[in-house]
Amino acid sequence: MTSTGANRLLVGEVFRRQALARPARPAASLDGRVLTFADVEDGANRVGHVVRNAGIGHGDRVAWWGDTSLDAVPLFAALAKLGAAFAPLNARLGAAEAAPVVELARPALLVVDDSRIEPAQSLGVPVVTIGELLHRASQAGAAGVVEPELDEDDAHVIFFTSGSTGRPKGVVVSHRASFLRSFPSGMPAASGCAVCMFPMFHMAAWSIALGCWQAGREVAFVSTPDADTLLATVAARRARRLYAIPAVWARILEADLGSYDLSTLRETDTGTSATPPELLHAIRAAFPQTETRVFYGSTEAGPGTHLAPEDLARKPGSVGLAAPGVEVRIDDGEVCMRSPFLMTGYFDDPGATAAALADGWYRTGDLGVLDDEGYLSIVGRARDVIRTGGETVAPSEVEAVVSTHPAVADVAVVGVPDPQWGEVVCAVVVARAGSDLTLDGLREHCRPQLACFKHPRRLELVDALPRTAATGQVQRSLIVERIVSRRR
Repeated sequence: MTSTGANRLLVGEVFRRQALARPARPAASLDGRVLTFADVEDGANRVGHVVRNAGIGHGDRVAWWGDTSLDAVPLFAALAKLGAAFAPLNARLGAAEAAPVVELARPALLVVDDSRIEPAQSLGVPVVTIGELLHRASQAGAAGVVEPELDEDDAHVIFFTSGSTGRPKGVVVSHRASFLRSFPSGMPAASGCAVCMFPMFHMAAWSIALGCWQAGREVAFVSTPDADTLLATVAARRARRLYAIPAVWARILEADLGSYDLSTLRETDTGTSATPPELLHAIRAAFPQTETRVFYGSTEAGPGTHLAPEDLARKPGSVGLAAPGVEVRIDDGEVCMRSPFLMTGYFDDPGATAAALADGWYRTGDLGVLDDEGYLSIVGRARDVIRTGGETVAPSEVEAVVSTHPAVADVAVVGVPDPQWGEVVCAVVVARAGSDLTLDGLREHCRPQLACFKHPRRLELVDALPRTAATGQVQRSLIVERIVSRRR
């Protein structure tokens, strides 16, 4: 049932409420710059005024293509007030990779940072730099933006992901779902900010941020999620919570922890990809004053499960129990979820929506098992994609580029389990006779056409690819098992 009137769950209300209650409190920080809740609310009203006067509003889409920047925060808040969906593009994409995403989204406006203005102008949509937009907003006066009547089921954000074919899909999340997603896992339990390692095109960045803003706390963004930057940000902002994916935690544990004042840290959480029990033990040993939790979810589903600190040793390899409000079941081996946090669907793609959502249940694409206490463990993946360091890579997209290398006769791209990255992209290649193929040479060949996270990190040379006798399909699972067994 949809709420009405003052009870509607609208994201714009979060900024309005906190600006009234805590105007001078830090809301967001990055590289020494700080925005208070009053700054965010004032910036949102000014940006909203400019955007609305440009004819953009309720039901439109505005895309953001830029590196992590506090300038995106008032844009995010302004669009929530106007009922225009915020649609961030992966900052790592080149113009050729961004083009099909923009074609799908059909934004009324594309907002970019200065480094992307030239490639953005080739995409066939109206473009403005964030600097120019904020300059116009600064001249707009302090009057509040005229806001339309919104429904909590209106689209709030669209996050773009790729399926097994590499074709972009836009995950539509409503105001209600965004509002509710911010409660189960994102908020610090008490005073202190949360350090966010995710770039601003990731759902996790905005979910963590909204969790902090709901509680009237600060979110500290970082330009680069390397160990020293994250630890320095914890120390500088006196942070309470640090969430990082396993690959980043591994790098943090290798850093000189004694060089930073980490005494305020109380929550050292992880998730996204497989988390080895030995890594969890190392986090707890390195930060004995903290509690560690494991979270499992997705862009489509939001929060799914979490493993509590007291269960880390008792349930090794598990991702825990269903989060409050979430139901989990296993259907033909696949993990399915039902909750108020689910996406509305895939933008302009009813077929993909129907395949993913059935009778209110979201099919995650992950294979899992539930034990007799209801704890979930992920054992595999139903769809042929690679998850590496929190990113999703379509093997077919990488294969299409690798196959054009003159030394490649045949290729299969697979995900090989890795303790740091969850999986790494591995190119299994049958090389042409007399050729000299190297990993560095292959990555250089991929550079102009693929974002760096899609480049192979490992090269395996084989005499032939295993294929099914009847259909000639590549047996990817057999390839991975051979590689893993040989490594063991």
